[in-house]
Amino acid sequence: MVTHRPEGLPGGRPQGLPGGRGASSTGCLVSLLIFVAVLYYGVNIGEVYFRYYRLLDEMQSQARIAAALDDGTIRRRIQAAVQEIGLPDSAGTLVVISRTAAPREIRIETRYGETVTLPLFTHTFNFAPRATQPL
Repeated sequence: MVTHRPEGLPGGRPQGLPGGRGASSTGCLVSLLIFVAVLYYGVNIGEVYFRYYRLLDEMQSQARIAAALDDGTIRRRIQAAVQEIGLPDSAGTLVVISRTAAPREIRIETRYGETVTLPLFTHTFNFAPRATQPL
């Protein structure tokens, strides 16, 4: 006499599914590892761009009120923002402020690079923020 176990009882398993226990657990762990790695790299690289946009915002703010300020004051404020944000000193020392007569406008520019060193990844991001505003 041959006995047949229904698939729902212990010891029986549906046909066509992986035979080893833990196969889905391993896949889940690999997916989780990839997610954590992408998150880790994304946060570290995202910080570089976040600092860039903070400096760009400060430069645009100074350009908007430039008609009432002299170039030295604008330069000092940008250098203070560079230190507060935590950017390399070159971002503050390479600030170029130029005013044109026709059309009347101010242009504030700088350039700098930030190196990100992560496991299996080292890259220098070069930035050249510029703010232009009519006077």
